[in-house]
Amino acid sequence: MPSLRVPPDIIARIDKLELEARQVVEGYLAGRHKSPRHGFAVEFAQHREYAPGDDTRHIDWKVYARTERYHLKQYEQETNLVAWLVVDASESMKVSTVSRPDGTPVAKYDAAAVLAGALAYLTVQQSDAVGLQTFADRLRTGLKPSSSQGQFREVLRGLAEGPADRPSNVGRALRDLGGLLGRRGIVFVFSDLLDDADDFAAGLRILRSQKHEVVVFQVLDAAEVDFPFRHPTLFRGLEELPEISTDPLSVRDTYLAEFGKHQAAVETVCRTLQTDLVRVRTDDDLGRVLAEYLRKRTGK
Repeated sequence: MPSLRVPPDIIARIDKLELEARQVVEGYLAGRHKSPRHGFAVEFAQHREYAPGDDTRHIDWKVYARTERYHLKQYEQETNLVAWLVVDASESMKVSTVSRPDGTPVAKYDAAAVLAGALAYLTVQQSDAVGLQTFADRLRTGLKPSSSQGQFREVLRGLAEGPADRPSNVGRALRDLGGLLGRRGIVFVFSDLLDDADDFAAGLRILRSQKHEVVVFQVLDAAEVDFPFRHPTLFRGLEELPEISTDPLSVRDTYLAEFGKHQAAVETVCRTLQTDLVRVRTDDDLGRVLAEYLRKRTGK
C-alpha cells in the first residue's frame, strides 16, 4: 500500500510549529520545569509494613506510636504521566488582529497550537505519554497517547491541520471526551471559551468527576480583551453570525461590561471545579506565560 503523502504546505506548517514550540521551551523552560506533571498532587493510597532496605523517610510515625510497628506510607502516582492536549479548532479561533515583528498575523489558534506543542515537547522529553484531540462543534482530530519520540511530530501534524469553518461547542466536546479517556491523567484545554459558561461547566464537571487534572488555557485575541476600535468598523461574523457595521465607540462600554461578565462566569466555573485557569492574549510572550504558570504550580 502506498504511503500517505503529506502536502508540502502542511509540512511547512509542521516545521514552523516545531520551531516555535521548541523556542518556547528552550528559551524559558529548559533546565527549570522539565515536566508538566512536576508539582501536581500525589495522593496517599495505603500503608504497608516496613521491610529491610526501605526508605525510612516514608515511615508513618503516627501509626508506629499506636501499634509500635513500622509502616510505610504508599502513594498513588502513575510512573508514567498521560497528558491530553485538547485544542479548540473552531472558526472563532481564526481571529487575528496581532502581528509578529515580521508582519505575519497571530491567530488565537496559532497561540494555542504553539502552547500545546511546547507541552507536547516537554512531555515526550520526560518519556511520558501525550495525546491530542481537536474539536469545533464536536470532536475532530484524535491522536492516542504515546511516549515515543515520534509522537511530538505527530501532535504537530494534527495541530497543523488548523481550525475549521465550524462553530465551537466546548461543553459538548468535553462531555464527549469524558467517554474516551482512559486512566486518570492531565487534560490541557486550549480555547477562547467564547461559549455558554453553563455548558462549559457541565463538560468540565465530567472530566473532574473522573479524577482528571484539568488545566484550561483561555486564549483570546488582544482586541477581544481591549476593544480598541475608534472608527466606524465592519465586524465580520464568525460561527454562523452575521456581519455588523457599527460605531465602536457607541457600543464599547456595553461590550466590555458583557465581556467582563462572561470572564467572571468562566473564572467561577474553574474555581468551583478546582481547575487551573490560565489566560493568554495573542500579544503575550507565550514562553513567559507557560514558564510563569509552571512556576506557580511548583510553588517556586
